[in-house]
Amino acid sequence: MSAVRIGPYILPNRLILAPMAGVTDQPFRQLCRRLGAGMVVSEMVTSDVRLWNSRKSRLRLLHDGDPEPRSVQIAGGDPQMLAEAAARNVELGAQIIDINMGCPAKKVCNKAAGSALMKDEKLVSEILEAVVAAVDVPVTLKIRTGWDRQNKNGLAVARIAEQSGIAALAVHGRTRADLYTGEAEYETVAAIKQAVSIPVFANGDIDTPEKARQVLDTTGADGLLIGRAAQGKPWIFREINHYLTTGDLMASPSMGEVESILLQHLEALHAFYGDVMGVRIARKHVSWYLATLPGAQEYRGRFNGLEDRDAQCASVRGFFAERRTRPDSGEGKGVAA
Repeated sequence: MSAVRIGPYILPNRLILAPMAGVTDQPFRQLCRRLGAGMVVSEMVTSDVRLWNSRKSRLRLLHDGDPEPRSVQIAGGDPQMLAEAAARNVELGAQIIDINMGCPAKKVCNKAAGSALMKDEKLVSEILEAVVAAVDVPVTLKIRTGWDRQNKNGLAVARIAEQSGIAALAVHGRTRADLYTGEAEYETVAAIKQAVSIPVFANGDIDTPEKARQVLDTTGADGLLIGRAAQGKPWIFREINHYLTTGDLMASPSMGEVESILLQHLEALHAFYGDVMGVRIARKHVSWYLATLPGAQEYRGRFNGLEDRDAQCASVRGFFAERRTRPDSGEGKGVAA
């Protein structure tokens, strides 16, 4: 299995944590890297540096202690603003700049950013050339297969990216109009991989080791971006790595290990965000971790009423202690996906 290279960086494996706003904060990035991701990408940062003084932006710009190479995603629709944002992020420690042309969210697309940019190939070219010229680190790009199913111009945008000096390209197998509905398709990713010589990463619906193998075989992609499937299941990276390397499925983590990972994650969230924000942000993560376990829905209501760190941690310990004493706990058998 050949190594994946982005500029001067050789990744330890082919799996990348996809940038997700509100999810891939520093605690989650560090956890996924520890559990087998070959690279992690920060949450999307606006290209309008005037907005960077908000608490949310300041936290997204913190990269101290992040595993290298530190990749930071920027979003916007103005070539000069994106170029300035890229340069400023490099000053703040970014080692790779990732440009978002894949986000389908209305609030991003309405500002002519994210996947909305794919409508205007001339602007795409201007943005990519401006950002590549502004920094001396690799610049990567995330796109969708097109604007809608009648306008699948992913191939044209990929060629523009290669000509503009983009170091690697990630392709989500849906159009902007698809949002996250239906099933991702990989034929367009395969066509893009054939058409360009830069590394291409496939993205979309990669949620099991077997699916990862299938997508790599179908597309010929150099690597995979994994996003939503890692929410509440950060160990998916080591499970996929194990399967790609050995052909064998790894045992799911035991209840005890899931409890340990979740408690470490909670501690990191509280340390990073402080008590008030930490408590709030912990709620969605706990909900994802426990989603498949018996009694999770009733528990979530109780957990969401807790207002401080110690109560949250004690509650999680209690939840797992209770599961261990139940006859249907499955302790020792691992946690089902």
